[in-house]
Amino acid sequence: MPRLILDEACIHTAIRNTVASHHRDLVEEVISAIAAHPIVVVGMAQNPMPKKARKLLSDAGLAHHYLEYGSYLNTWRRRNALKLWSGWPTFPMVFVKGTLIGGANDLEKLMQSGELNTLLG
Repeated sequence: MPRLILDEACIHTAIRNTVASHHRDLVEEVISAIAAHPIVVVGMAQNPMPKKARKLLSDAGLAHHYLEYGSYLNTWRRRNALKLWSGWPTFPMVFVKGTLIGGANDLEKLMQSGELNTLLG
């Protein structure tokens, strides 16, 4: 099922630049990391789930690139730009070979099934 995204034609021309540039630097940083690394974990401090994802990868001997943006106490507006861009509502966001595979629990399922190794090819 395709994700619903407001069509650009339905955004008034006077605000299109605001919509397109909303914390774009953060999104571009994540896009660059995804292009440069086979596994990228995007997380935040104080959240146990990014730690879980990183531990799963480390315990499996899988190198990964970690990006951390703020904590529960700050930077939530900037993190929202990542949620809007990806469509994923929580942290971490785990990317494998450029594909968003979900969060820590999704990563764990892929590891247990052996599918992660297939994705890494």
